[in-house]
Amino acid sequence: MAKTHEIAAQARNDEGKGASRRLRRASFVPAVVYGAGQPAQSIQIEHNTILLAAKHEWFFSSVLDLNIDGKVQKVLVRDWQKHPFKQQMLHMDFLRINENEAIRVNVPIHFLNQEKSPAGKTAGVVISHNLNEVQISCLPKDLPEFIELDLVDLKPGDIVHLSQLKLPASVEIPELHLGVDHDVAVVTAVTVQEEVDEAPAEGAEGQPAAEASKEPKK
Repeated sequence: MAKTHEIAAQARNDEGKGASRRLRRASFVPAVVYGAGQPAQSIQIEHNTILLAAKHEWFFSSVLDLNIDGKVQKVLVRDWQKHPFKQQMLHMDFLRINENEAIRVNVPIHFLNQEKSPAGKTAGVVISHNLNEVQISCLPKDLPEFIELDLVDLKPGDIVHLSQLKLPASVEIPELHLGVDHDVAVVTAVTVQEEVDEAPAEGAEGQPAAEASKEPKK
């Protein structure tokens, strides 16, 4: 089970574009928390708090303790807007969760021991990560921060499918219930052969045949 992380926030009453701009100038991020049959609530979070948390992958894939003026709510990050080129978060949406209901969350895949595998040690083999995250379903208490995939035995030509991921207890991949066509490749190890251009045939005097056949002009 992944541990939760606390994010401090404050309730806000002013809304609209003008209020949001004022918050950003004051180094706050305007946000909304909704769901679990409760009314949506407008909140604000110090920008440095979000900036530091967003550097960790758990921020986007874990259950968070959102502490709003001393009252903690269990939430997931559901949407965010970033400035196109500045290191600035413009807006965030948080979804309240029911701890007794299963949730669907995209969690990152951590690839282990790739360089130690037979495929990783073989020249001319390209190892591709076709997926870097996977959607899982579980109760909030069972939510892992990531899924590990050990590639120590990966050989040239191998394909690792979604169904081969080792999941924690009580965690499943909903995509696999849709049929074998959805059991997609997570990792492939393909041998790539370099194409070598053939040297042109030489004439009797060591010249390319095309040139050797040409007669000098008289």
